[in-house]
Amino acid sequence: MTDSILVTGGAGYIGSHTCKALAAHGYLPVTLDNLIYGHPWAVQWGPLVTGDITDASALDRVFSEYHPAGVIHFAAFAYVGESVTDPAKYYQNNVTGSISLLNAMRRHGCRRIIFSSTCATYGIPQEVPIPENHPQSPINPYGRSKLMMEQIIQDYTNAYGLQHAILRYFNAAGADPEGQIGEDHNPETHLIPIVIQTVLGQRPHTDVYGSDYETPDGTAIRDYIHVTDLASAHVLALEFLNRSNRNLCVNLGTGRGVSVMDVIRAVEDVTGKPVNYRIANRRPGDPPVLAAQPGQAFDILGWKPNFTDIRATISTAWNWHRNHLQKTDG
Repeated sequence: MTDSILVTGGAGYIGSHTCKALAAHGYLPVTLDNLIYGHPWAVQWGPLVTGDITDASALDRVFSEYHPAGVIHFAAFAYVGESVTDPAKYYQNNVTGSISLLNAMRRHGCRRIIFSSTCATYGIPQEVPIPENHPQSPINPYGRSKLMMEQIIQDYTNAYGLQHAILRYFNAAGADPEGQIGEDHNPETHLIPIVIQTVLGQRPHTDVYGSDYETPDGTAIRDYIHVTDLASAHVLALEFLNRSNRNLCVNLGTGRGVSVMDVIRAVEDVTGKPVNYRIANRRPGDPPVLAAQPGQAFDILGWKPNFTDIRATISTAWNWHRNHLQKTDG
């Protein structure tokens, strides 16, 4: 019998890619999504249940119908700037909603959860690359909401016998190499799709926030991890929980930093088109360098990213955005 896995936020960017990876490994991904930011077309490998994690009755229905063997929890608001101007929205959904989900798991005897966390829980890094035992001192409500949930999940584990994997992502990037799904946010805040949209004429220019950092070219450096590598890590984490009685907390990144200007030049190389960009002021709270120390994911899960060249990652994103634009226009 095929195990079903409840994927909250499975109509979103990382969630939909993880659903595809789950299906490829013999699981039935059951997506629960309120479709505020998710897309029905991204749910292609299992059923879509439209509902909200804050709705206990909706959660009870999906647990009763599908009896999931575990939960992969993506459903969260994730715009850092918005979290500063509207923290209530973030604490209500990311914390209260997640507690609602944990309580539904308890009611229905579902013990295993994989939690989508973030390097934003670390705040301004004291060392780079960042290890998992780095102090966690987030500087915005989004990061604080994720850290709160990490701590709450650990408390539920200690008190109620939950089993968990906490995965702290760095910068998700790229798209399904087969072109079935990709990144489609509104508004879009991620650098690679913004630069591609500029090339496609959907934006007049790309803003480069700061050119005076203490980095080789003066622009900020980030660790870009391909979305399919993220997805595969979730499957490996699920299998780790299935075969062990241990819990897990690991970084997911390549361990390699790429600057904003490196991304712009790589997009120009991949597309053969110039990128119109302009230098803007730094954004408050943006550290010069964010990169993961991902050794624990390598050692514990046997996980290794397949995409380590930023041009290969950008190529998958370029193919997706170009084809998606043509479909939209058509």
